Amino acid sequence: MRKQSLIKGTIILGAAGVFARFLGLFFRWPLIMLIGDEGIGYYQMSYPLYMFFIGLATGVPVAISKMVSERNALHDEGTMILIVRKALLAMLILGGGFSIIFLAFPKTLINFFKWDEKALYSLMGIGAAPLFISLMSVFRGFFQGMQNMTHTAVSQIIEQVGRVVFGVGLAILLLPKGIEYAAGGAAFGAAAGGIVGFIYLYIKYIKVRRGFNVKNLTKDDKILTELLHIAVPVSLGAAVGTIMSLLDSIIVPQQLLKAGYTFKQAAVLYGQLTGKAMVLINVPLTISIALCASLVPIIAEAHVLKRRMEVINKVEMAMKVSMVISLPSTFGLLFLAAPILNLLFPGHAEGYDILRYASLSIPFIIITQTTTAILQGSGYYFKPIKNLLIGCLGKIIITILLVPLALINIYGAIIGSITAYVITTVLNLITLSKKLGVSINYYQTTVKPAYAATLMIIGVVFIYQYVYNSTMSNEIACLISISLGTLIYAGIIFLLGVFNFNYFKSKFIRG
Repeated sequence: MRKQSLIKGTIILGAAGVFARFLGLFFRWPLIMLIGDEGIGYYQMSYPLYMFFIGLATGVPVAISKMVSERNALHDEGTMILIVRKALLAMLILGGGFSIIFLAFPKTLINFFKWDEKALYSLMGIGAAPLFISLMSVFRGFFQGMQNMTHTAVSQIIEQVGRVVFGVGLAILLLPKGIEYAAGGAAFGAAAGGIVGFIYLYIKYIKVRRGFNVKNLTKDDKILTELLHIAVPVSLGAAVGTIMSLLDSIIVPQQLLKAGYTFKQAAVLYGQLTGKAMVLINVPLTISIALCASLVPIIAEAHVLKRRMEVINKVEMAMKVSMVISLPSTFGLLFLAAPILNLLFPGHAEGYDILRYASLSIPFIIITQTTTAILQGSGYYFKPIKNLLIGCLGKIIITILLVPLALINIYGAIIGSITAYVITTVLNLITLSKKLGVSINYYQTTVKPAYAATLMIIGVVFIYQYVYNSTMSNEIACLISISLGTLIYAGIIFLLGVFNFNYFKSKFIRG
């Protein structure tokens, strides 16, 4: 199977991820139209628990990716097959266990986390998803380890299509029974998407497996040990991040009650934060996740082959791509929050200030993700976890202190999140410098993209105002200004020499 470069792999996986996110917006749009912010609040209350599982399961595909990449560099195809088999067993136990808990004890979980009772149906709807998502992630890890992101990219789109079709369809069918039932039907979309994505990847894996020249597989009891040695710390790190969201689902609604809000008002504000703001923030984060997925096997291969200069070059490129992604995304959501929400959710654009301030967390989340991937690809698994845990503790303290204040309310959770990722970013960068001895050129990776993003947003705001005054249409003004802004930003990036166009072109074409 042909390998893909860091840039090409990131573009393929990132483009698919962004497209999948936009499909997700088509999922959110009818939901918000159908069940409003209140229903989205019920849907989102149980979602962080599902994401907690995703966090726990994250380590296995990352471990598969790293181990397959190393074995592929050594042309050890037999061990690569054993890695997949051991991983399938581990994920069957993990995913199946979570599905059983979700489906067998939903009321117990609702009472334990003190969620609104109407969130019960969402928790039950999402119950089957862990099993199929976990099995699908094994094959995603395999293809990422082969440094070919195409099958993973296609599976993301297939998964999202299944989620939209089944989730929205069930929401419409169940709406007459009540908003909470419709939210539960929408939650089932995650399981449906996991099923169709798993089927696609399994078929592709069998095709690749037949091309391996392996006659007899030798038993290796160390494979599972090595897999868990890598997966457990990575999963713990991801779990810490998802625990932040899980804690928000517990702390924020309860603290909003202390600020004087009713249960319904608390659900509405929480729905605006997690069901609108975070959905849009996750779009640029999707490209960052794609970068990290491409980065881990490439760093792992260079590390195992002791190519130090290649490691340094990939770190520099990854940091540069991270800032090129994060800064325009932050500026765009900061200055066009209201127009974007009006474009996506006509008549339901409440919460644009929440989106505006939450967007400030994007650069720090992306740098945290990127530096964590670099450290894990280099074999440093536990240090990023400690750094994120320190940031998480800061978030908890700030959220508990600020959300009950009536003048701050939901914005206390945003301040807590920004603080957490600022702390983690700084600590990860210090660790990167100490452990790998990498000195990052911040002028190239940060200052130049900041110049480009600043000039871009000035142009975007001017274009938006001009087109809006001429057409009195928010939709037209939004689409034209964002499209032209993308072209302006790309042009300035290359004019400033952030990327060498010929290098970029050759890497993408050659793979």
